[in-house]
Amino acid sequence: MALRIAVLKHMRVAVNPAGSVAFRTLGWGPWSNAMRWMSSETFLDKDEVTERVLSVVKSFPKVDPSKVTPSVNFQKDLGLDSLDTVEIVMALEEEFALEIPDKEADKIDSCSLAIDYISAHPMAK
Repeated sequence: MALRIAVLKHMRVAVNPAGSVAFRTLGWGPWSNAMRWMSSETFLDKDEVTERVLSVVKSFPKVDPSKVTPSVNFQKDLGLDSLDTVEIVMALEEEFALEIPDKEADKIDSCSLAIDYISAHPMAK
């Protein structure tokens, strides 16, 4: 796990004009010349992400589905506590088959932030 964190801290995502995404390191260590090309199709359409995020939030037991909108705040608008927010973020990780780092997960307190994060994540499925 520590090695994974160390490697990921030194990774950077670049998008070339053709729309491909390249993961590359910052130029140190044995991976300095490593590149992994991925199709731009890896990124999910923002409308699809919005629909799926709203669906996950609406299905949360403590949420009134009629109050869920793309701009809703989990605590202010839905009355959820911090533990509920963590559970929603975990459900989003499962829905999109990705792992959101704790530092980033702590910032996600609304549907709009979740949508922005997931639609910009190249590994979201």
